[in-house]
Order: sequence, then C-alpha cells, then structure tokens
Amino acid sequence: MKTKYILLSLILLGFTACNDIEDVDRMDPVADLPELTSGSVDFSSYVAVGASFSAGFTDSALFKASQENSFPNILSKQFAKVGGGAFTQPLMNDNYGGIALGGVQLPGATLAPRLVFGGAGPVPLSSIIGPVVSTTDLAVNNLKGPFNNMGVPGAKSYHLLFNGYGNIANLATKTANPYFIRMASSSTATVLGDAMTKNPTFFTLSEIGGNDVLGYALSGGDDTDPITPSAGAVGVGFDATFGYLVTTLTSGGAKGVVTNVPYITDLPHFTTVPFKPLSPTNPSFGPLIPTLNGVFGQLNQVYAYLQSQNAINNAAARSIVFSSTAASAVVIHDENLANISTQIEGVLNASPTFPAFVQSFGLPVQAAPIVAKLLGTLYGQTRQATASDLLVLPSSYIIGTVNTATYTYLIGQGLSPALAGQFSVEGITNPLADKWVLLPSEQLAIKNATDAYNTTISSIATSNPNVALVDLNAILSNAKTNGIPFDNFILKTNLATGGAIGLDGIHLTARGYAYMANKFLEAIDAKFGSNFVASGNVAKAGDYPTNYSPTLN
Repeated sequence: MKTKYILLSLILLGFTACNDIEDVDRMDPVADLPELTSGSVDFSSYVAVGASFSAGFTDSALFKASQENSFPNILSKQFAKVGGGAFTQPLMNDNYGGIALGGVQLPGATLAPRLVFGGAGPVPLSSIIGPVVSTTDLAVNNLKGPFNNMGVPGAKSYHLLFNGYGNIANLATKTANPYFIRMASSSTATVLGDAMTKNPTFFTLSEIGGNDVLGYALSGGDDTDPITPSAGAVGVGFDATFGYLVTTLTSGGAKGVVTNVPYITDLPHFTTVPFKPLSPTNPSFGPLIPTLNGVFGQLNQVYAYLQSQNAINNAAARSIVFSSTAASAVVIHDENLANISTQIEGVLNASPTFPAFVQSFGLPVQAAPIVAKLLGTLYGQTRQATASDLLVLPSSYIIGTVNTATYTYLIGQGLSPALAGQFSVEGITNPLADKWVLLPSEQLAIKNATDAYNTTISSIATSNPNVALVDLNAILSNAKTNGIPFDNFILKTNLATGGAIGLDGIHLTARGYAYMANKFLEAIDAKFGSNFVASGNVAKAGDYPTNYSPTLN
C-alpha cells in the first residue's frame, strides 16, 4: 500500500488580485501635511537587534532582496530624513538564499535556498530553476561587522549574549549560528556587543522571545528544542535576559522600540494542514478503507475490553475509524495517553479469533504472537487527530507516504514487503510522530510561556520612558481574525494568498515587513513626539511585493 497525500485543497491556485502590485493606484492625495519632526529622538546611529524578522527573513530564507525590504532598512529610510545616519546590513551574496560551506549547502530548512510559489503552493527554488547551491559561502565571502542591522535568524534571547555564537569552529557542536558567523566582528563577539560598538542613539529590539518558543513549536513539542524558561539568570532565563538587553541598549541614553511576542500557533505554519486530510475519493486511499477498518476494528474491540476491565478510560477516544463518505482524521501518537502496548499484546494473544485474523493476511498462524506484539508497539499510545490538534506545515509532505524506518523494522520482524508497506503509511497505519503534531497540552505550554514573556516585556517598556512598545501579538491576531488594512490592501495570514505571511508560513512578506515598519513609526510618534505618520513619511504598501519571482537573481 502506497498512498500520497497532496495538499491541493489548502492553497488557491494563484494570488488574490488584491495583492497584485500592478493594481495599485499610486496617486497619493495631495494635501498640506505638517513638516516632519523627529521629536525627542536622535536617529543618527540606529541599530536593529533581533532575529529573523529584523534580518528580513522570508520564504524560509535570507537573501539580498529580502534584506533590502527588512523592516529596519525600511525604517532607516524614514530616519534618514531627520538626521539618520548610514544603515549597514550584512547582505547575502545572492538572491537564492541559504548558506553553503566550501561549496556544499549547509543542512537545515532555514539554510537552504528560498521557497517560491509553484502554482499550487510553496516549492523549493530548485524545482523551478534547477539545482541551486548558495553562493553565500562561509569559506569564501564572510563579511566583517559590526553592522547596523544585527538581526540574526534563529537567535533566541540568550543567544544574543553568547560568546562564540559567531565562531565557525562551533558549528560542529551546533553552538554557533551560520548567519552570525558571517557578520560577527570576531570569533569571540556577541550580538549585543557588536550592536553596542555602533554607539546607538536609537534602537529596535524586535521579536525577542519568538524563537524561544518557536523551536519547540516547529519540532511539534517533542522536547528536542525546549522552551526557554522565564525565570533564571541573565543568559539563561528570558526575564533577566530581556531586562539586561534593554538596560544595555539604553545605557548610553538611547531611545528605542521593543515588540512583544505573537501567539505563534496562529501562524499558517500551524493552521494550514487540516486534521482531516484523508479523502475517500483519493484512489490510493478510498478503496482500502474497508480493509483498514477491519484491522482497526480488532484494536477498537481491545480498547473496549480494556475499558470494561477498568484498565483504561474513554476507549472511544482511542478508537480509529475511517469514513467512506467524508474526510477522515489522521492517526497520531499522543504521549499523554497511557501506554497500553503490553495490554494490547496480551489481549490479542488471549483472543481465540486472533490467529484466524492473522491468517487473513496470508501469514501462518504461528505469526500471531509476533503480530500481536507489533500492533501493541504501534498503537499503544495512538488516536485520531481532532480539531484541537495542530499539524505543522511539513507534515503535508509526509502524510500518506511510507515511513522507511517502520518499513525496515517490520521487514526485520518477518513481515512481507507488501504487508510491511501497508503498516508503514504515515498518518494512516503508522501514527504521525510527535514532531508533526502540536497537541493541546503543547499549545498551552507555548501560550503560557508567551504570556509570561509578554508580561515582562510590557512591564519593562511601560516603566522606561526611553522605550516604546509595538504589540505584535495583537497585530497577528487581528490579521488572522479580520485582516488588517494597509493602503489599498487587506493583509491576512492565509498561506501564500493572504499577503502578510511568506511561503514558510512563519515569516512576513516584504509587504508585511513594510506594515510592521509603519507600526514602529506609530509607536515612535506616540512615545517620543515625532510625526512620521501625520507627515506622510511612512512605507507604502504598493512599493513592497508579497512574493518574489523564481528568476530573481
């Protein structure tokens, strides 16, 4: 059995007309506007400290065009009108995106060339233009900082203070960041230290805390990338670290703007893949539903029996049934369920009808104990997904495919290749692993951490007369719920078509970053008495695209 789940129903075949650059009325109304004033801010040395949003990361990559459309670079153009100085960025070497080392592409989704729109959704750039290797290479074209834009994709709060984060020798132990390696002033530099060498008079400190929960979310909460705790010393806990960052940046009298952390589970990376993607009209899945229900019917009886013996609660929550008339939910591993592998094996071995069931697969009756153990191992902590579960975007590429590790294991247990394949189909007979699904308990852990971070950020910003706050959390929530007006456009969070979020389902589009820049200008006006918005010195939506052409070079 080999089925292939293709995410055709999730993404429209083109971009909505409201996000086409060509349909913009570029005639701004002529009106008497006040003269621009900087208020109480000295913009002569602006430094942006942050992570991927500050860098301009989009479509799962960092590249020259995206950096030029980063919100700090957009801000710097407005600041230049009132005495802002030069704003330098560690520009990548090309518009492919990604980083190589000695001509070999570094591994990792965020180090690969960018995604592009393939007509039905995001696809790798190489699928459109052929094989691509980034020409941004740590071995041949590193830059030397410090820079005004100190946005480092992937950086968590405490990474900004880590001595060695830019040391190429630390790549092997994964304690260095390739993006910071190519921009650090030295191998012992820190992100914050390099920022301070610019003697900032104004700063932005953006999305600090985002990566502290994002890594956990991207890994499905499987604990390979834990959430940064709120409590703890500087460089360990978020609260103390964020406070230290702000104290340091304002130590020379600089003013600045900070942002809070959005609820990242509202991003399309976590909301696009439906929990019920298995259609009975799929010719690779539909005809197999009766057989699948026969197999899982045996397990469902075991669950019911165990409940009758008070060995488990709520057998119905574990039962697996595929519909022949409507879309069905995928089968997932849920570590919060009690592991009943041993009980399943015992009940099946004691059943007088189980040997005949095993023989129905063409196996000898002597294989019954082996099959009982395999079923117990596979389905001891499983259930079908519900609307409360969130499937990460990459799961769309593996649902319905054969899990090679499970297949190899089953072959080793004596199953035929055909039978091993049937019991190795991701999300159907092979439960989706934890890394593909955010369970409700994992979503709550993310929300609780985000709320704690935001309480700290708000407290620091409101108590410091030199710091303004941009509420990214509210902005993202509004974009998801209602859409946000931006000139002649409405920015929404739909993957590929909403205009606000890029093709990786996490980072903003160039137009999204332009909107973000304007929210910074609003905050600066409100806190420090400037008038960027009232004087019309803001970014215009039509000047910034929602997607980049595959031929951009």
